[in-house]
Amino acid sequence: MATVTVPDPHPACLDDATLARQCRVTFGRGSGPGGQHRNKVETAVFVTHVPTGVKATAAERRSQAQNRHVAQRRLRTKLAITVRTTIRMNRFRPSALWVQRRQGKALPVNARNRDYPALLAEAMDVVTAMTFDVGGAAGVLGVSMSQLAKLLGREPAALAWVNRGREARGLPKLR
Repeated sequence: MATVTVPDPHPACLDDATLARQCRVTFGRGSGPGGQHRNKVETAVFVTHVPTGVKATAAERRSQAQNRHVAQRRLRTKLAITVRTTIRMNRFRPSALWVQRRQGKALPVNARNRDYPALLAEAMDVVTAMTFDVGGAAGVLGVSMSQLAKLLGREPAALAWVNRGREARGLPKLR
């Protein structure tokens, strides 16, 4: 996945209506369960975030509405992983969402939680700004290094991206 840099705010943090205005949505027929219904109705959903070109699809459900919801969720996660916003570390403060979700040095959030893509995007932006120093990024975000590594590890593509950046700088991989 190629990384794209955009101005603030990060697209994964946008409200549903604003993100929807930035996207092109198309429908089609998908493979999978559904029998005869599958070949007659266009339930597959293809979403493209026009400013960045990031794409997501969903076709596993029989309902177009359910597939649309799944595709938008996948798009937010892909945006969190592939799109970076520029952070000035001398002025950076964790977002209100980050501060609200943080409990001491912990950040309890499930990968299926609605807030997860926004938190992941913020974490990855800070890790990038800190040249992949995850411990330093954790300190800036006010969480422990293990909590930040756990947040990144909930999405394998995010962890792989951070590990590639760490390897390129001679740092050990996160587990």
